[in-house]
Amino acid sequence: MANVKKIAVLVSGGGTNLQALIDAEKAGIINSGKISLVISNNAGAYALERAKNADIDTAVVLKRQLGSQEAFEDAIMKLLSDYEIDVIVLAGFMSILSERFTSSYPRRIINVHPSLIPSFCGKGFYGLRVHEAALEFGVKVTGATVHFVNEIPDGGEIIMQKAVYIEDGDTPEVLQRRVMEEAEWKILPASVEKVCAEM
Repeated sequence: MANVKKIAVLVSGGGTNLQALIDAEKAGIINSGKISLVISNNAGAYALERAKNADIDTAVVLKRQLGSQEAFEDAIMKLLSDYEIDVIVLAGFMSILSERFTSSYPRRIINVHPSLIPSFCGKGFYGLRVHEAALEFGVKVTGATVHFVNEIPDGGEIIMQKAVYIEDGDTPEVLQRRVMEEAEWKILPASVEKVCAEM
């Protein structure tokens, strides 16, 4: 297919959302883009194995080796340039990117967040903490949001959202898994396809 967009996925951990994207590409759900590169800020991230198993190029960029946020971001930007990346997907990437970085790629960086923004989002809300907060507050519906990334954590324009009902007896871990299965793994690939197709 002509004009397929090149996608880079930035990861820090297990890579379940990366796997959802890889599977969606194989299934033809994503056909306007192709995952060309996976970058991790953690050399031990299992996501790198998932990428290698799918024959996707990988790179590791470590802030502590580079000494500063600026050098860390410069190294990532060089990789994105070298691979001629069109779309950047943050899939469990545990590093806040500066305005200098995000403003270089307007409407080209996508993040998935495990709540219905504007609830339980922003600084400090990531991973299990989001689901703990939802349960503590007693909401009956949570979900996931895919949004463009700007300089405000979880503050960019929303692309897609999907609701997930909270059930009696849910623990943060159980809820996290259901939000992934019922929401994140569906709307992240759909959003990536939408953004690539509209570029």
